[in-house]
Amino acid sequence: MTIPPLPRLPNRVLGTAGHVDHGKSTLVKALTGIDPDRLAEEKAREMTIDLGFAWFSLPNGQTVGVVDVPGHRDFIENMLAGIGGIDAVLFVIAADEGVMPQTREHLAIIDLLSIENGLIVLTKIDTLGGDAELLYLLEDDIRQTIANTSLADAPIVHVSALTGEGIPALFTAIAELLHDLPSRPTGNAPRLPIDRVFTMSGFGTVVTGTLTGGIFKQGDEVEQQPGGQRGRIRGLQSYRQHVEIVYPGSRTAVNVSGIDKEELLRGSVLSKPGAITPTTLIDVRFRHLADASRPLKHNAEIKLFVGTAETTARVRLLTHEELPPGEEAWLQLKLDAPIAAIEGDRFIARYPSPGETIGGGVVVDPLPEDKWKRFQDGVIERLRLRVQGSPAQRLAQAADAPEPLKRASLKKLTDFDDVSLETAIMAALDEHLLIEFSDGTLLAFSRWELLARTLQNTVEQFHQANPLKRGMPREELRSRSGLKQATFNLITAQEPEFISSGSLIRLASHQVTFTDKQQANI
Repeated sequence: MTIPPLPRLPNRVLGTAGHVDHGKSTLVKALTGIDPDRLAEEKAREMTIDLGFAWFSLPNGQTVGVVDVPGHRDFIENMLAGIGGIDAVLFVIAADEGVMPQTREHLAIIDLLSIENGLIVLTKIDTLGGDAELLYLLEDDIRQTIANTSLADAPIVHVSALTGEGIPALFTAIAELLHDLPSRPTGNAPRLPIDRVFTMSGFGTVVTGTLTGGIFKQGDEVEQQPGGQRGRIRGLQSYRQHVEIVYPGSRTAVNVSGIDKEELLRGSVLSKPGAITPTTLIDVRFRHLADASRPLKHNAEIKLFVGTAETTARVRLLTHEELPPGEEAWLQLKLDAPIAAIEGDRFIARYPSPGETIGGGVVVDPLPEDKWKRFQDGVIERLRLRVQGSPAQRLAQAADAPEPLKRASLKKLTDFDDVSLETAIMAALDEHLLIEFSDGTLLAFSRWELLARTLQNTVEQFHQANPLKRGMPREELRSRSGLKQATFNLITAQEPEFISSGSLIRLASHQVTFTDKQQANI
């Protein structure tokens, strides 16, 4: 696929985070001129309830989207639906209150999601009345709070949205923060985790989200997962501008035809047909927060948040009887409803009642082969390699399948882009981790050795039982192996030990030999 060139300046998305009433929405309005509180209830209560969206342009022309999240603890789950797809965070702390409970919970979530780019925005600076000593104590407390988190080195910017003090400096700090961020990759399957669904007069159904993975073009066929409903992109908007192509990192509105509004839901993902397989069983690496209220027990019920999706799940502890706060572990999660997750997605876990954020981590395998037995060294090594292994090792593990796989299947399993996939294939072939067949399909070398050895043993046993027969019927061997015809043909053709003659197959070392008595009777 030819990928259109990226725009000169990639779009970026900021998210807000912080305690309720610390001025997140007011700050967004001061930056963008757009009030992110769009609901009547939000206006009446003067409190953000659901996700809000805005945008602005930096002096260099770069467009920056903003996802404004609620800070109240009652709406933490709405916050989680919007924070996962951002490039950087504006972590807001009010000068008149300092660090508060949701400050700590939002900070823990940012850390668990590995969001490393951000600014600490100290709002309502006008309330200090210029008290330098109080400001010093406040900043010292903030530095201690963010120490040992992903935002430990984040600059602190002083702002008053009321007076405008510090807003120009905040613009400069945002431009500096975003300048050196790498562009998001464009060679993978595009994914749009849906965070809003609505209808527009004259247009029809519209969904919004932050695009990741690849590009969408007007006219593309798309599929919603979970659900599998298919439609077509009738139109695209980014920051209220009609466009023909949207790139990763863009806040995107997709006008979808062919899928009813009632079928499109926040939490599902819009992608290309066949690109994502929904799952109800995932393997994860989990970090239990040190201040969690109790140990995590096997078979505990949790709420799981991945992208914009939310579901309940049962915990299977693979390495512990119970997991103390502050420790990490391998888990398998059995979900009560399917989600569209891929390897590398970050997640947050909470207890459902009373609500409490207890930890999070990364999806290691979104489509495990089976429900694993606990305390199995082989299972843990498999998971470890998926996280810590080289690209070649990870590719070989993905290719450890019952049948050889095409490159497209391996790309889907690993989420490598085209260049990374070919690089990993060459390395895996050089390291004898992978074998390539004549039709271009690939199989883990360890799996190939197992299949070839099993076939050889079967033929050897046949030779021993039938020494005067020239070979074993091919179809009998294939049937006993359980292999598909195409796979069987590939292995027997590539393994030099097998000699085929018509409908028979034998080992190269096999020869029909006669005793002297048999020879005399010939």
